[in-house]
Amino acid sequence: DFPRMLRGALAMSWMGADSAQSIGLLLEQRAREMPHKVALLFEGESWSYRELNAHANRIASVLRECGVRRGDAVGILFENRPAVLACVAAVVKLGAVTGMLNPNQRNDALQHSLNIIAARVIIVGEECVTALEGALPRKKTALTLLWEGEGTAPPRMKNLRTLLRGRSAAAPRAVREVRLGDPCFFIFTSGTTGLPKAAVMTHLRWMRSAWGMGQTAMRLRAEDVLYCPLPFYHNNALTLAWGAVLVAGASLAMAPRFSATRFWSDIRSTRATAFVYIGELCRYLLNRPPDPADRDHAVRVVIGNGLRAEIWDTFQQRFGIRHICEFYGSSEGNLVFVNALGLPRTAGFCPLPYAIVAFDAEAELPLRNARGFMRRVAPGEAGLLLMKVSELTPFDGYTDSVASEARLLHDVFRSGDTWFDSGDLVRELGFRHIAFVDRVGDTFRWKGENVASTEVERVLGQRPGVVQACVYGVQVPHADGRAGMAALVLDRPDAFAPGPCARALQKQLPPYAVPRFLRIVPEHETTATFKIRKVDLKRQGFDPRAIDDPLWVLLDRDRGYQPLTADIFTRISSGRLRLP
Repeated sequence: DFPRMLRGALAMSWMGADSAQSIGLLLEQRAREMPHKVALLFEGESWSYRELNAHANRIASVLRECGVRRGDAVGILFENRPAVLACVAAVVKLGAVTGMLNPNQRNDALQHSLNIIAARVIIVGEECVTALEGALPRKKTALTLLWEGEGTAPPRMKNLRTLLRGRSAAAPRAVREVRLGDPCFFIFTSGTTGLPKAAVMTHLRWMRSAWGMGQTAMRLRAEDVLYCPLPFYHNNALTLAWGAVLVAGASLAMAPRFSATRFWSDIRSTRATAFVYIGELCRYLLNRPPDPADRDHAVRVVIGNGLRAEIWDTFQQRFGIRHICEFYGSSEGNLVFVNALGLPRTAGFCPLPYAIVAFDAEAELPLRNARGFMRRVAPGEAGLLLMKVSELTPFDGYTDSVASEARLLHDVFRSGDTWFDSGDLVRELGFRHIAFVDRVGDTFRWKGENVASTEVERVLGQRPGVVQACVYGVQVPHADGRAGMAALVLDRPDAFAPGPCARALQKQLPPYAVPRFLRIVPEHETTATFKIRKVDLKRQGFDPRAIDDPLWVLLDRDRGYQPLTADIFTRISSGRLRLP
């Protein structure tokens, strides 16, 4: 593996923003060098590199005729299917920017996303027309709408397949003018705390990820097949998975969506040797009943983020995964940590400049000393992760300059320096490896102590009958800080035992970290990448008059949890009843 790792590291070090490389040129190269190699698998069908590249070039011809030029934005609104990648490739070959719209958004949320990217053209799949029509302006605009589907296009839309007839499969001239420093995608954040923002992805960051993740970390080979069940408007699919495959000249097996019941049968039918994951995806697979065929597959390496430490070993052993490439990164971040060495329960290492600084969880701000500078924490101590912004590690930011500036910290260790605020608390493990601790805002302060929600979730997740736990802090009148509350999904209605649960939590957690409130929910509302939307849970609090789900409260450590009634709620809210 070493030559492949070295090749990936050297490729990243040679890249410069002015280099005449791009995603489009890489696809052209693969189509020229391996025209008949399978580039894409979907639902039993396959496309070669030559077929995918030619289709992208024909779409680029249509877009150019629609007035799309270098730097313009083109909206892409599809569920997972091959047309997504063909359209994306067409846009970036023109030097334009692809706005990856979320097909799960509706009305105001989707309209917000459309306003952000200010697209000249929108390409919409037939499965997403209803969503788009609810977000379009009522008045006629200069916006061109291209429809990709079978049959007749809806009103106001042009049929893309009809426009493609007779088009040349030759590459557009513009593809050779694109530079690595040019933007290629607008990737929307998942919106767990409000309306999403659009992060800017450049060809340079995409290519560095492709080489770093695909070669240095995963060591993909041309004969590999990487299975991706994640949505392609998200970076884990569009950048990580597709980039790793393109660089290796491997094959991408795209699934319409994630399904725990068909996951391993898909892996076997596509002969996948790798897959990309989100942490909750692994938990869903573990929650399936054990099967004698759990290890009947050819997967040798997986890559993703969010695999919790408490299920890491169980997941790896049950499914026989040799190499888990956990990584830490974000759509807007300027650095990535990756577990290239396959060490257990770590988010990996990064050779570039970063810092972990002391953080005030109550104020949700990094601490500064009398001179106004921040302090690095000791190894093993949790702190806020910062990433150095420099010419080597630029911050591309969001489409909104105000939102971009809000993520930057200045004068951190000396006057004039600039660092990107990750918004995450991590712990230094040694040898430049880190472990994820919590999101800022998910860590809350109670009884004068900081509570990490992920630690409490880990303990709750070990309780019999608990399928999924979500922990957050809620404000309590007449009390300082925020009290811990957990929303639990159970495998059966009678699985919750209030007494044993309270005793176990008090045994395994510090007193201040034991949740004061429990809520039993049928399921969690999640984003398309399985992140739980805590914002609504926090807003709803613990009022039994406004919540239909069963609620429990810890008022007496010896008695354990008891039902939270309207009378108890009133007494807590008035300050007549204090939480322990």
